[in-house]
Amino acid sequence: MTSTFPVRVALTLLLAVAAALLCRWLRTPVPWMIGPLLATALASILGQPTRSFAPLRNAGQWIIGTALGLYFTPQVTALVASLWWAIALSIAWALGLGWAFGLWLHRGHAHSMGGTGQQQRATSYFSGSIGGASEMTLLAEREGARTDLVAASHSLRLLVVTLIVPFAFTAAGLHGLDPTVPGPREVHWGGLAVLAAATGAGGWLMGRIGRANPWFMGALLVAMGLTMAGIELSALPQWMSNTAQLLIGVSLGVRFSAEFVHTAPRWLLSVALGTVGMIALSAVFAVLLGLATGLHGGTVILATSPGGIAEMAITAKALQLGVPVVTAFQVCRLVAVLVLVEPLYRWGFLR
Repeated sequence: MTSTFPVRVALTLLLAVAAALLCRWLRTPVPWMIGPLLATALASILGQPTRSFAPLRNAGQWIIGTALGLYFTPQVTALVASLWWAIALSIAWALGLGWAFGLWLHRGHAHSMGGTGQQQRATSYFSGSIGGASEMTLLAEREGARTDLVAASHSLRLLVVTLIVPFAFTAAGLHGLDPTVPGPREVHWGGLAVLAAATGAGGWLMGRIGRANPWFMGALLVAMGLTMAGIELSALPQWMSNTAQLLIGVSLGVRFSAEFVHTAPRWLLSVALGTVGMIALSAVFAVLLGLATGLHGGTVILATSPGGIAEMAITAKALQLGVPVVTAFQVCRLVAVLVLVEPLYRWGFLR
């Protein structure tokens, strides 16, 4: 770590705070995440030395995981459990949609990728899969894919989804229509300290055993377990939630760079267009699933959109659209994709 690294982290955070306050003043949706995301991405692309500090990113995921877990009261848990079949359908949809996106990328770009046929197949497949960026990149590396294109694909997909979906929902007036509330509603500082210790231990343990998104998943599972058992220690202060959104926005924004834009521009254009197409197709699927389940269409769109867990759950929380349903769908999808995506590739992608 260079002597200038802390300065760059501090300046990046100051930029993020200013952008969040500007977006709040402009009344944009999800200002504490979108403002920092846009500002740091633009600064990074323009060549500014933006930096994200991994422990701060982990802290943001820890806070968001804890906040989401507090929504899983016994009544809400029973509702989510009754939707197991809809969650299974959404998993199948995500796997099929990712497969189709990978085929589309392969047909448009395999000839220009270079490498062997196996490397081209792996690059296209793991770039299209709807999963976590770091996990998909690691799996792609194991199969010999071009990890630069895979990482670029997932970073751009998350950016496009995180920007389009909240603005589209706000423009359509889809907010405040499914306002599930968390179990604990008041902040108790003693209880908050116990909650932080318990969820922090969950994040640490998940990291020790090598699970994906350990600080998010560990905190979420512990907070869920406590809330489902009727143990309500404390709500989270709003400033903590805002801070977590800011840190997550920064961690997404700093992935971009001037080199990112100049690396395979046709590939990036295809990814962006394909992501918009996936958003539209997923919205149609979600509306039909909403009719079958009786859930609000906006909730199901967020639950099945091709974005990340934290980003879609934050959007659901900010727009008051079925936070526990969105979280449950997205978490189950992530777990299923991590388990199934590699076997499905070896089973028959373009063979």
